[in-house]
This record gives sequence, structure tokens and C-alpha cells, in this order.
Amino acid sequence: MGFNGVKVFSATKAKDREELGEQITRWIRANPDAKVTDKIVTQSSDSEFHCITITLFFQLDSAAAS
Repeated sequence: MGFNGVKVFSATKAKDREELGEQITRWIRANPDAKVTDKIVTQSSDSEFHCITITLFFQLDSAAAS
């Protein structure tokens, strides 16, 4: 499936990582015309920090984009 929009969610702090799912759910609910077509979950870390990034690809209804 194609996409015409991308939304990136990222968190480094433990508390922010724990709340990332709720943040994404709120965004999806607030954007009912955006149909998620794919996602990529990326985790990276070094000796001090751990980061998780969730990238959503979505198709925005053309009527909503006008």
C-alpha cells in the first residue's frame, strides 16, 4: 500500500518510552482520516541512552487533505 504521510514518534527517557504507545494512540484517534499503511520500529542505544523510534506511514484521505 502507498502512503502520502509519515509521523515519527521517538523517546529516550524511560518514562517517555513507557508512554509512547499512549501517545501514538492519541495521535491515531485525533487523525481519523489517516489510515496507517505501514510502520517501522527502530531501537538504538549506546552506553548511556536507549532510544525507541516508531515511524508510521499513512494514507491521508484526499478529501481531508484538501
